[in-house]
Amino acid sequence: MKEVQMEFEEQIEQLKDYLAAQDIILFRERFLELHVYEQSQVYLSLSDNERLDLYNFLSPKEMADMFEVLEEEEESVEKYLEEMNPQYAADMLSEMYRDNAVDMLNQLEPATIKKYLSLMPSEDADGIKKLLNYEDDTAGSIMTTEYVSIFANQTIKSAMAILKKKAPEAETIYYVYVVELNRKLVGVISLRDLIVHEDDEMISDIMGDRLVYVNVNDDQRDVARTMQDYDFLAIPVVDNEERLIGIITIDDIIDVINDEAASDYSGLAGVDVDEKSENPFVVASKRLPWLIILLFLGIGTSTLISNYEEMISEASILAVFISLITGTAGNAGTQSLAVAVRKLADSDDNKRSFRKLILSEIASGLITGVVTGVTIFLAVGLWQQNYILGLVIGIAMLAAITIANLAGSFIPILMERIGFDPAVASGPFITTLTDLTSVLIYFNIAALFMNYLV
Repeated sequence: MKEVQMEFEEQIEQLKDYLAAQDIILFRERFLELHVYEQSQVYLSLSDNERLDLYNFLSPKEMADMFEVLEEEEESVEKYLEEMNPQYAADMLSEMYRDNAVDMLNQLEPATIKKYLSLMPSEDADGIKKLLNYEDDTAGSIMTTEYVSIFANQTIKSAMAILKKKAPEAETIYYVYVVELNRKLVGVISLRDLIVHEDDEMISDIMGDRLVYVNVNDDQRDVARTMQDYDFLAIPVVDNEERLIGIITIDDIIDVINDEAASDYSGLAGVDVDEKSENPFVVASKRLPWLIILLFLGIGTSTLISNYEEMISEASILAVFISLITGTAGNAGTQSLAVAVRKLADSDDNKRSFRKLILSEIASGLITGVVTGVTIFLAVGLWQQNYILGLVIGIAMLAAITIANLAGSFIPILMERIGFDPAVASGPFITTLTDLTSVLIYFNIAALFMNYLV
């Protein structure tokens, strides 16, 4: 792998030399031999001046093929488009699959979008405008309108002729969709079936009419779950009248899954994991709100502990185990939170699944609490030669873990019910909350046994 990487780096340097020498023939020959992903890596390695030369060496279509796999932050995409000639950029966006062009345009200001649309052919501009109008994170926002459709009363031969004609512009041809004259979706047929059946057979005789599709307004997470369940490479998108208006392909679903995973992880960590800025002031400004909120919650825990100063002064050994109980309960709550957020993303929205999730987490909290409580009871009893103290710590640990599991599972459900992202119930928030409850539980149990601890 290291040798391959070194060879590719040598190719990049050679391509830069061709750019510097203005050798368009050799540059195009070597560059276009590369996979589009490798082309994108070459592009990202170029300086501003080198990129300007590149635009003179490649056609908008060749740039579009490479630009579609480009993975860069929003600021860079806008910068790249702005440094191109406006007509060149518009032509490149026109050559891209419409869903990918929409992804690029959505990162720009409305006035800039309007400028590029005005420079495009009217057919391409109209198609992109329709996709831009759909709400973010819906099936409509990630679908493409470049697919192949046929009619049920056609023969295989005529359908193959249509497929050959439309294939160059279609994003995928593995599925061909069967529609009526009013565009209502009535069936689907795979490319394999088109190939293996005789030319004179009718589409209506071999198409599959047991359809799985999504509505244009469905949440993209639900679309991703459906495609995962059925192992589809693409899924049709219909409007409220069940008319076929687009398809969603697996590459877009992979992006959705990655985005949702990053969003969930950001929530659990209380920080934006996709933050690209290297400016420490920008990074700090985005992290401070959570930290300030958690700081005040932490003050609440400290205030609660101060209320038990008299008890701690009488049995100072109690202070030794505060961090042990709060830390363990916090870890348990974070585990429960992670499981709850994941299950909420995978399960249907119904009371039964919520109840089952909460009961399962309470049961697991009791089991882990009992095992952990017994372990710490024996450890503290042997260490301090005080099994009453061990009993206090063990019971407090059992109760704290059980409550932490309940909070970790219930809070995400509550947040989802009131319309918030369940991942917002972040790990730091749950940890701070369990600190409060654990301290309260610990000292109230200790109060019952104070006569044996002093």
